[in-house]
Amino acid sequence: MVTSDRETGPDHGRQKGGTVWKNLSKYTPVFLLLALSGIIFLLRNIHTLEKLNCQTVSTLYQFQSSIHSAFTPEEPPPVDHNRSYCGHLGLEPSAEEALEQRYLLESIAWPEPQPRLTPRPLRQTSDPAHSQFAILPGGGGREWRVGDQLEALVHMHDFQGRPKRHGGDFLLARLHSPELGAGVAGQVLDHRNGLYSAVFPLLWEGSVQVEVTLVHPSEAVAVLRRLREEHPDRVFFKSLFRSGFLSETTMCNLCLPTTRQPLCNYTDPHTGEPWYCYKPKLLSCDTRINHAKGGYQKHLLTNKESLLFQSGVNIKVRVHASGSDSVIVQPEKKDKPEMESSSVRAEPIRVTPSGYYFQGSWRALGGVAMHQFNDSSAITQCLKGKVVYMYGDSTARQWFEYLNAFVPELKEFNLHSPRNVGPFMAVDSTHNILLRYRCHGPPIRFSTVIASEMRYVANELDGLAGGPDTVVVLSVWAHFSTFPVEVYIRRLRHIRRAVVRLLDRAPGTLIVVRSANLQALDPEVSLYNSDWFSVQLDGVLRAMFRGLDVLLVDAWEMTLAHHLPHALHPPPVIVKNMIDTILSYVCPEKS
Repeated sequence: MVTSDRETGPDHGRQKGGTVWKNLSKYTPVFLLLALSGIIFLLRNIHTLEKLNCQTVSTLYQFQSSIHSAFTPEEPPPVDHNRSYCGHLGLEPSAEEALEQRYLLESIAWPEPQPRLTPRPLRQTSDPAHSQFAILPGGGGREWRVGDQLEALVHMHDFQGRPKRHGGDFLLARLHSPELGAGVAGQVLDHRNGLYSAVFPLLWEGSVQVEVTLVHPSEAVAVLRRLREEHPDRVFFKSLFRSGFLSETTMCNLCLPTTRQPLCNYTDPHTGEPWYCYKPKLLSCDTRINHAKGGYQKHLLTNKESLLFQSGVNIKVRVHASGSDSVIVQPEKKDKPEMESSSVRAEPIRVTPSGYYFQGSWRALGGVAMHQFNDSSAITQCLKGKVVYMYGDSTARQWFEYLNAFVPELKEFNLHSPRNVGPFMAVDSTHNILLRYRCHGPPIRFSTVIASEMRYVANELDGLAGGPDTVVVLSVWAHFSTFPVEVYIRRLRHIRRAVVRLLDRAPGTLIVVRSANLQALDPEVSLYNSDWFSVQLDGVLRAMFRGLDVLLVDAWEMTLAHHLPHALHPPPVIVKNMIDTILSYVCPEKS
């Protein structure tokens, strides 16, 4: 069909267009009215909009960010090994600090093959199922008595049953009597040739049983050491920034490569403790709202390395005895003859544990006499007129929760703090008792902490008056397991200096330092919170506070010596024994 020019010519177009504009002009007043109404509504409700939750107000911006994130996932940037990954970690240590640091690192140096071996196949690594231990005879073949020392020799073999020729395996040892509710931690000595000695003091009569556990084979320890050196950011953090309608979330850590984007520097001005976040694209560094755990890096191991971390195979697996695993301990002799020298071995180093369990109760060796606080009224009377400050991680929060739940007179004051984060406070106004808990500064892996509540322990201690009615509890260890040990040394150094200052101005203050404890491990937890990381930090903590007038609650031995399974947060019965230890110092029995 052919269309004529008359229907499609310019005159027809102008006629049609004029008709459209004529029809639209009828609705012009309606459009103006709607626009004016919208402006009036916006002006009247602008303050309400500003008060809306930032997640609602900034929907468009977050939508834009989510589209961007879909193409660029929020993962920690790769480490640049061509330069120091943590090269901007605050001030350089002084000569004295560097010397102390070197001594501390040497004191926790872990045995390893020299030179370092290339990764071995699983069949050539330590296998607890093929390994065994044997209780060595007493001096001259005599009987065992209370006050003596028992030694078991551990032979480590690989999966092919062949003896190991080097040390470095991570072993734990315990001596216990289940029917007596008794247990004590043993000391493991690495002879660096595949043989290990587990040494125990004999502290009670009756049948005692030796228990040896392989936590990690030496080959797995080498992997953990590599992760600590090469992936200190395998736990990463984030912060929310907010101003008006806009909000942004960026990654934060002790160590952040500057090649990705500019940094916000949150280094503490008093202690010099460093902390950084990537600067938001649209907001300033002053708009930080909170701090939170971001997540865990995955896929850190090669296929060969992952075989070294298998539950039930080579993570916390018992090593069995080649013969009997128990002996009978006789009462102590009043007039003991001089100990005969053993024809099998030289007399081992005498082990001195911090305490032991008997009938389920912890008995400290040395210090004040231990007594049990089984009634809430006894705790109330002991803490009467006291102020107890607890600083640290969730293992310190456990003590606050225990006392708050066990003592009915203590009433928690609602500070509207996030659950499991704090700060928390409980008060007994009748007996003038104040109990407070606050988490330590970053790195802290809690869900979300308001930025203004992020306090460094050293600064908090400097703000205390102290005195004989003040108890200070410190538990700082679990959140430092992924970082180089130097980071932990620096943090403890600042805390130790603050403790010294507090004791100088208020000598009667009771300072309690809680050590690290053992915990349940699986293939994933081992890469971030292994007991091997904890035992390294624990060695540093003990050395740094040795010689100071502080009370060490030995959570390591208290969890190792107990029969209950290891847990990051020890069960209530162990927590009770820890509390009893503190209260025994707060309120010593009068002679």
